[in-house]
Parts: sequence; structure tokens; C-alpha cells
Amino acid sequence: MFLFKPKNDQNKKEETPKINVDLEIITKLNQEFALSLDLNDTLKTALQVIVARINAQAANIFLINEKKRKFQCIASLHQDYLDEYELDLKDGVMGKAVEQRKCVRVGNVKKDVREIAEFYFDLDNKTNFTTFSVLCSPLIAANECIGVIHCLNKKTNDKLFIEDDRKLLETLSAPAALAIRNAKMAQEMIEKNKIQKEVEIVGEIQKSLLSKNKKENFPIAGINIPAKVVSGDFYNFSDLGNGMYGFGVADVSGKGIKSSLLMSKASSLYRCLSKTDFSASNLLIQLNNEICETISRGMFVTMLVGIYDSNKKELLLSNAGHEPPLIFSKEGSFSSFTEAGPPLGIMPNTKYTENKISFSESSMYIFTDGITEIKNPKGEMLGSEGFQNYIKKHQSKPNSERLNIIVSEILNEGHVQKDDLTIVAVDGN
Repeated sequence: MFLFKPKNDQNKKEETPKINVDLEIITKLNQEFALSLDLNDTLKTALQVIVARINAQAANIFLINEKKRKFQCIASLHQDYLDEYELDLKDGVMGKAVEQRKCVRVGNVKKDVREIAEFYFDLDNKTNFTTFSVLCSPLIAANECIGVIHCLNKKTNDKLFIEDDRKLLETLSAPAALAIRNAKMAQEMIEKNKIQKEVEIVGEIQKSLLSKNKKENFPIAGINIPAKVVSGDFYNFSDLGNGMYGFGVADVSGKGIKSSLLMSKASSLYRCLSKTDFSASNLLIQLNNEICETISRGMFVTMLVGIYDSNKKELLLSNAGHEPPLIFSKEGSFSSFTEAGPPLGIMPNTKYTENKISFSESSMYIFTDGITEIKNPKGEMLGSEGFQNYIKKHQSKPNSERLNIIVSEILNEGHVQKDDLTIVAVDGN
């Protein structure tokens, strides 16, 4: 009687060391990935470990660019020039791996179907490489395919991958996909924080362009509360000497960085020009021509500029499409200055007119639409009348204190700010 050892038992004993080695590699891979959230380090580690274990001649990682709907090579080992090319998502075995969401093996490229062979023949010519056999596994993390790992040519005499290689790459690609996704997210977060920091710097620069309220008795004060980090509103005022004071308030169309950059340009121009030109209309003409030269299509600036002559008790005003200012008289009544030309940046060589207004023992409030259009919890806008009620209530306070109280009270009473809030008060003696 002969006793034979079952073949299955023998195979299991041979497979066990391989499984243990692969589990050890995956564990090591996970540990190394956990130590680095740097995308380049993660990709380099992934390729080195996978090439060594698969025994491949070369390997690449292609990530999917969602905007372009293309494969982009972001890491490569032993194959040059791939970073110069973008490949369609349906190209080659990579397209099949993504479509089928499983690791695909091409045992022999030359014997495979025509489109695969032609694809690699074309790619080999561009990269000075000869492809014999291919393994390609999709990188799937959180049920999302973010790219592929692409291995070329086994380092054996026939250079061909076998089915066990395919299964192994499929196993190794799972922790690699998760690590690459985490590293990508970390990189995006770093970029986002960097951009946020830059935006905050822009916001600080903008604040420095606004005039500072004076502690001593001064006829003009202003306040600006941005809806976000940066603002599309600005104001500026200055003592021109001999009892004359210049001021300007503007609101740039739109929101975001684009508007804030235009605001910074307009503010800088006004600060420079207002020191030498004491004509409100001339200032707007010069500002308009300068802004028209570089403004983006569809953007514009509304602006009101003025000069207060405390000796003559007069205001000189010129308006480029801005909100009509409110004038609160000593008798307790309101009036508004409604004459206005078109906003700045619409058409070069526009002529603006200026008007003289008697101004004694009164206050003028120049504001942006963020004030009147702010809404309470019921969705009702504050409007001009609502704003006037706050002015009446706090008119006895010094101008800078008055503006802070008005804005704080509006916000504390539940009004929701969605736009920049800007007010400038000019008090006539």
C-alpha cells in the first residue's frame, strides 16, 4: 500500500511563506505611508516597494485630472518623458483598468488585440522604451478611482507577467491608493491654507489703505466691515489744509479677490490724485480714465468724492453712480444729493459734474448698499428709512464712536451681513 501526500497540502505550504511576505510588505507599506503626508514622498515610496515586489522593469503612477478628463503621469520609475504627455481616459490598458475597476494583465503586448498593441507601440516610440508585458491596477480609495499604477515588463528572461503578479499588484494597490488620496488631500489643504493666508495678507493691506479715524475732534470719520476677509469697498479722507478736507467712498462691483484688487488700485489712485487736485469732478475724470485702461470686462466702480470747506461752510460733491448720500440737518430732517454720472470703468473720457452745497451744523452720511440692503431674520431690508432711524438715535455721539455704535447695533439686532458695510460721516460745524 502506497501513501501519497496530497498535492494541495504541498501547494499550501509553498504559498504560506509568500502570503506572509506580502502581508509583511503591506504592513510596512502602510507604516511608511502613515509617516508621510507629502505626495511626492508617498508616490516615490509606493513605486519603489511595488517595483521591488512585482520584480518589474519600470512602473508609473497616473492620476486622473477631473477637469481635463485625462491621465497625467505624476511619478515614474525607470521610464522617461512620461510627464510630457497627457493620455485619454480610454487609452490603453489604463482605460480598461479604470472602466472595469480591477487590475488588468496583458501577458504579451505583441499578441494582444490591435488597439492595445498600437497604443504601446506609439508610447514606446515617445519614451524610448520597449513594452513586452503590462500590469495595470486602478487606485480606488473611498470608492473613487483616482488613477492607476502601471507596471511594465517582468525582470525575467521572457519579460512577461503571470496571473500571480496581477493578484499581487491588486493587493498592493489598495494601501497605495489610500495613501495617495490622503497625501493629495493634505497637499490641497496646505495649498488652501496658503491661499487663505495670502488672502488675509491682502485683507491687511486693504485695511492699511483706509484712513484712520482721528482721536481728536475731526469732521470726518469712517467705518468698513468686510463681509469676508477682503473687501470691495473703500473710503479715504484727509486734511487738505486751510480748513479744507477731502473724502471719497467707493464700491467695486462683484466680490472676491478680483474685486479687492480693483478696490486697492482705485484707493491708491484716489489717495495719490486727491493730494494735488482739489476738484471733485476732475478727480473722477482722472480716476475713470485710469481704471478704464485695465478693468476687466463687466466690472465697474461706483464712487462719490467731495471736498468740505469748513470756512465757507460748503460741500463740493461729484458722484459716479454711487448711492445718494444722506444729509441730516440741525432741524432733524433728511435730504439727499441725487445727481450722479455713470460708474467708473464703463467708458473713458466721461465728463462728471460737481455741485456746491451749503453745509452748516449738519451731518452727511456716505454709505455703500451693504448698509441699506442688509436684511433682518424675516428677510426685510433695512432700507434708507431704517438707516435714518439709527442715525437719529445716535447723532449726539462723536462721529467715529457714532459709526461704531450704529453698525454694532445693526448687526447685534440680528441683521445678516452678506455684503461689505461702509459708512463715512462728515460733520459740519
